[in-house]
Amino acid sequence: MSSHCHSLVPCLRLIYSKHRRSLIGSWKTDHIIPENPNIPAIAKYFTTTGRYEEVNPYLIEDILAVNRSMLQPPSAQCRQIHLTAIIRHGTRYPTTQSIKKMQKVYDLVRSRASGKESWLREIQTQWTMWYTEDMDGRLVQKGVNDLKHLSVRLSKLFPSLISEQKLRGGHIKFITSSKHRCVNSTLSFKAGLTELWDIKDREFDHAVNDALMRFPRWCTRFVQEDNHNLSAVEEDDKFMQGPEMRRVQEKIANRLRVPYSNITHDMAESAFDLCAFEFAIKAVNSPWCRLFDEDDAKVMEYASDLREFWKRGHGYNIKSKSSCILFHDVFCRLNKSASENKSGQQVTEAVTVQVGHASTLLPLLTLLGFFKDNDTLTSTNYANQTERSFRTSHMLPFAANLLLVLYDCGGGDLRLQPLLNEKPVTFPGLTDQQASMPLYRDVREHYRELLQGCDFETECQLFKQPADV
Repeated sequence: MSSHCHSLVPCLRLIYSKHRRSLIGSWKTDHIIPENPNIPAIAKYFTTTGRYEEVNPYLIEDILAVNRSMLQPPSAQCRQIHLTAIIRHGTRYPTTQSIKKMQKVYDLVRSRASGKESWLREIQTQWTMWYTEDMDGRLVQKGVNDLKHLSVRLSKLFPSLISEQKLRGGHIKFITSSKHRCVNSTLSFKAGLTELWDIKDREFDHAVNDALMRFPRWCTRFVQEDNHNLSAVEEDDKFMQGPEMRRVQEKIANRLRVPYSNITHDMAESAFDLCAFEFAIKAVNSPWCRLFDEDDAKVMEYASDLREFWKRGHGYNIKSKSSCILFHDVFCRLNKSASENKSGQQVTEAVTVQVGHASTLLPLLTLLGFFKDNDTLTSTNYANQTERSFRTSHMLPFAANLLLVLYDCGGGDLRLQPLLNEKPVTFPGLTDQQASMPLYRDVREHYRELLQGCDFETECQLFKQPADV
């Protein structure tokens, strides 16, 4: 996207006009994008620090492109009656902890590395450590744009739900975590709509609900047990000390011409973060990226996935169960919408936009059974996991989103379609002919045990005050 559109004040309408043709479905998600020298070759391995555009490459050419034909309801009479969108915040700065580690690897390269390669000279003489600790995970301008663009795209995908009339009528609700990056992402999502429709005469409220959108912090049992999650610690430590990671560290040391002992796995991860954040925030193919080839990036991705798997995914049952509160909240809202629709009333909450974190979305996806491979991710089976579905680079880039769309197809036939990052997915375990848009009653039956159980207080031993972590 050109630099003159970064302010996005009048630009959403300008872009919409310019790209109107693609907004009605001329793009396909498998559109082939030519190789771009400004995009690191390893960008698709950046895990939770990856750009949303790497998950949907067609957006690189047209950031507002949508393809409504992918929704594919079973009949033309199906109409959308409710949408729940659970969204991760947009692109952010690194956290203070990450920035401290980045400073260490930067200082090492400046003081100890030798060689005449142009990329190394660029780091040593031109690149300046510009990250400061007070940035601490705050939303960047790219993150503002992420949510503005997402809101416009969703308004094109679901025009009967995300409309000016619904917004003005109070039928679109906004809920957010209290963290600044989430609040600002929520404000950005709303701004995308008000700028698109040129609404200047009013503002729209949002609710802050940490118990719902930052539930891991309120789950006392998780907070207590997370510090004693030996499986996560052991698997992470073993992989970090294993042959794959050791080889990456040695290759980095060779490229910098420093002793092997100078490059720890923390150093390797920080250099990888520098490459990823420079690209995510500034859209530059940083010289830091030259420290890694594709094989190295795959190892770095697996190290991150392994950690997420054991801390927030299928390897750690308590963490997914901590999302019971969000799970029940979603289905309560779907039930209410279904009931209002059945009785002939207008659905009062046509759209719910809920903005949280990767640690909000991943446990919910896990609880619902998504991305569960036959083989468990471990420190010793890296070579066998090349085709794994549990890949955070695909699941959880900045602005990742889970969409649940409820349809009325007539005759009491309600259907529910899940989409992840604007692409249809299938509820695990449902094999109906309309698996991508199953009957809502079949979805409820499939998750019956969770709907009847999965009590947040029982699972988390919730106290009145959130844990201080």
